[in-house]
Amino acid sequence: MSVSTTQYPPLPPDDLKRALTIARPDSDQTLPHIGLVGDTYTITVTGEDTAGRFCVIDMHIPPGGGPAPHRHDFEETFILLDGEMEATFRGKKSLVRAGDTINIPANAPHQFHNSSSKPVRLLCICSPSGQEHFFKEVGVPVATRTTAPPKLDKEQQQRFMEKAKALAPKYRTELLKEA
Repeated sequence: MSVSTTQYPPLPPDDLKRALTIARPDSDQTLPHIGLVGDTYTITVTGEDTAGRFCVIDMHIPPGGGPAPHRHDFEETFILLDGEMEATFRGKKSLVRAGDTINIPANAPHQFHNSSSKPVRLLCICSPSGQEHFFKEVGVPVATRTTAPPKLDKEQQQRFMEKAKALAPKYRTELLKEA
């Protein structure tokens, strides 16, 4: 009795134009640290590093921090390294603690918020990449992974929100009233 085997295409050759990426967010002064909505996001792996497959962002979220409700047309995975935060997904709140991983499916309404008294550190993986460019375009450069962005007065907050709303569609993102 002969067994039929399915033929699979061969793996492509190694792309020698691509290089190993090593990110050291606490010591590498060349990594961009972006202040945004009171949080600090350090871009450790860009879409240029991964041929557009994904990006990685090291997030420092102070007490009370986190983005407003939103949704976007890409997958987003969070790996909580330190602290705990509240994640809202399609209106349901969950407590996420250090060591936990959550995945937000593309297009789903969500939000995360640090409701604790200590900073939260998490890694955010977006697939495909692109979100890192939104952060760079809408945020402001800061000195380190934990440097707080400058406080915005009401007029500056209004200008920031107008800029974020105008840029959101370019990055397949929609700002929402509720998660």
